[in-house]
Amino acid sequence: MAPRTQPTPPEATALLIGEALIDVVHRADGSIDEHPGGSPANVALTLGRLQRRAELLTWIGSDAYGDLIRKWLAGSHVALASGSDGAASTSLATARLGADGAATYEFDLEWNLTKNAVVPEGTVVVHTGSIAAVLEPGATAVRKIVESVRHRATITYDPNVRPTLMGSPAHARPLIEALVHAADVVKVSDEDLLWLYPGADLSVIATTWQRSGPAIVVVTYGGEGAVAYTATSRLEVKAPSVTVADTVGAGDSFMGALINGLWSADLLGAAKRRALAAINSDVLQGVLEQCVQVAAITVSRAGANPPRLAELG
Repeated sequence: MAPRTQPTPPEATALLIGEALIDVVHRADGSIDEHPGGSPANVALTLGRLQRRAELLTWIGSDAYGDLIRKWLAGSHVALASGSDGAASTSLATARLGADGAATYEFDLEWNLTKNAVVPEGTVVVHTGSIAAVLEPGATAVRKIVESVRHRATITYDPNVRPTLMGSPAHARPLIEALVHAADVVKVSDEDLLWLYPGADLSVIATTWQRSGPAIVVVTYGGEGAVAYTATSRLEVKAPSVTVADTVGAGDSFMGALINGLWSADLLGAAKRRALAAINSDVLQGVLEQCVQVAAITVSRAGANPPRLAELG
C-alpha cells in the first residue's frame, strides 16, 4: 500500500473586498489622465507588490475599462475573484487635484457583489473599506462576508470616506462604527474622523474605537505621520519628508503596508487574535515606520503607484 501523503496546506492569502474603478484625474495644470484605482483595489495592489498573495473581490464590467483593471491587477500579481465581472459597466471616479496635490472626487458607480462569492482557502486576512462597506446593495453582502470569516481570519478596515456617496456623517457614522467594532485593525485618516465627528478630539475618538473591538487603531495625519492606539500604548511615527506629486492612493498604500507588516510579524489569522491584541510596541513601531515609508514613496509619484518590495531596501 502506498504511503498516505498529507494534503498541501493552502497558501496564506489576503482577500480584499471592494470597489475597483477607473480614476479620471484632472490635474491643476489642466491635463487629464485615466488609470485604475479604488481604495480596496489599491490595498490589493500594494500587497501584491510587496509579494503577498492577494485576491480582490470586486464588481467591474466586461468592457475596455474592466480589461484595463484586469491588466493592472495582473501586473502586480493580484488575482481577481470569481464573479467580480458582473457589472453592466465599470465604474468611474473623477478626481480633481488642487495645487497641493490633494484630491476631491465625483463618482459614476455601481457597487454590488455576486451571491456566490467564495472566500479562498488559506485566507488569513480580509480587508474592506471605503465605498464598498457603505453603499448598497453591495455593502450588506460585504458585512455578511466579514461576519462569516471572522472565526478564521483577521479583519482589517479603512473607512476612507467619500462624502458625495456616503450621505451625511449622521447617516454614515453607525454603518462605519459597526464595521470598526467587527474589525481587528482599523486605519483611518484625520480628515475622515473630522468629517464623521466634527470638532471632536481625535485621540478620544481613536481610543473609543479601539476599546470597541479592534486590537489596533491607526490614525494617519498625511505628511505629519501617524498615531497608533492599542489597549496598552499610544505610538507616534513621523513621515519622511518628500516632494508630493499627489496624494492619490497614499492611505491605501499605508493600509497595505500595515497588513504586510502584521503578516511579517506572524500576527494574522483568527488564531493570532490574542497575540495581535498584545503586540509588542517595538514590533508595532517597526510596522508603522514601513507604512509611512511606503506611503511617502506613493505620494512622491503621480497616481496610486505604490512601491514594490525591492524599492524598500
